[in-house]
Amino acid sequence: MATPDIFSAEDLISAPALFMGFEPPVRLAVIGDPVAHSKSPSFQNAALRACGIEASYSRLHVPPSRFTEVLRALPAAGFLGVNVTIPHKGAALAGVDVVDAGARASGSVNTIVVNGDKLHGFSTDGPGLSRAIREEFSVDLRDLRVVLLGAGGGAGRAIAVQCAIERCARLVLVNRTLEKARRLAAELEPHFPSGRFSGGADRLVAIPFEEADLRRELENADIVINATSIGMKPSDESVIPASLLTPNLLVYDAVYTSGGSRLLDDAAAVGARGANGLGMLLHQGALAFEIWFNRPAPLEVMRKALLADL
Repeated sequence: MATPDIFSAEDLISAPALFMGFEPPVRLAVIGDPVAHSKSPSFQNAALRACGIEASYSRLHVPPSRFTEVLRALPAAGFLGVNVTIPHKGAALAGVDVVDAGARASGSVNTIVVNGDKLHGFSTDGPGLSRAIREEFSVDLRDLRVVLLGAGGGAGRAIAVQCAIERCARLVLVNRTLEKARRLAAELEPHFPSGRFSGGADRLVAIPFEEADLRRELENADIVINATSIGMKPSDESVIPASLLTPNLLVYDAVYTSGGSRLLDDAAAVGARGANGLGMLLHQGALAFEIWFNRPAPLEVMRKALLADL
C-alpha cells in the first residue's frame, strides 16, 4: 500500500495503528494548516534513506481545533517526532511537556521529540536562519547590523532572539504593531549590555513599518531580513519600497518559493546580494534531524533532494 502524501487529524486520532502499517512506517511528519505545500518530506525522507533509518516522513493536515488532540495521539501511533509549522508553533509551545530553553525564549516550538509518553519541544528557526546567513553570505550574525521586518511573533520573534543570543552588532525590530516590537525589544535588552555605539546610535531599536523610519535605519544596516509572510504569493507586492534598497545591503527573504519574490527581484535590480528562505528551511530541517536521531544530518543529500523538489 502506497503511503499517502497527506494524513488527516482524524487518521491519527481514530486509527493510530495505521501509521505503523506502511513500509517503511510513518514515524515522522510535519503538522500544519495548510500543509500540502511543505517541502520537508522530500529532503527528510532522503536523509532517512541515506542513513538507513527504517522510518518515513509525511504530512499531517491538522486544523487548530484538533491540534492538542493530535499531539497527545503521537506516542500511541509510534511517532518519533514531528515538525510544526503555521499556524501551530505557538500552540506547540503550550502543548509539549518539556520545553528547550531556546524554544521558550523564541516563544514557539517547531520540532517535537516523542520520548515515551512525553513530548519535548525545540525551535530550530533561529539557528537555521543563522546557518543559512553564514552559508549564503559568508558572514556571521554577530558581525551584522540587522533590520528585521515582521518582528512581532512567529519566525520573526525566533530570528530576533537568535540575533540577540549571538549579540549581533545592531538589531532594528520592525513591526506594523509597534507595541509588539517594543515589548520584544524590552525582553532582548539584557543581550545588549553596551547599549550604544560610539556615535550614539542605540544597538537595539523598535520602529514602526513606516517608509521614513525604514529609510533612516537601512542607511546604517548591513542586512535586511524579511520574516513576514509577504511574498509567499506571486501577486504579493514587495514588503518594502524598492527605493530603500542599495547595492551594499544584504537581503534575506525567509519566504521560500521556487519563483523568487518581489523583494529579491528588487534587490537584484540594484545590485544587492540576496537569498531566499530555502537555506533556512534546509538548515531547520537538518537541525531537527540531528535532534531526533542524535547524529549529524546528511546535509548535502538533503540539499539535493530539496532542490529537485522545486
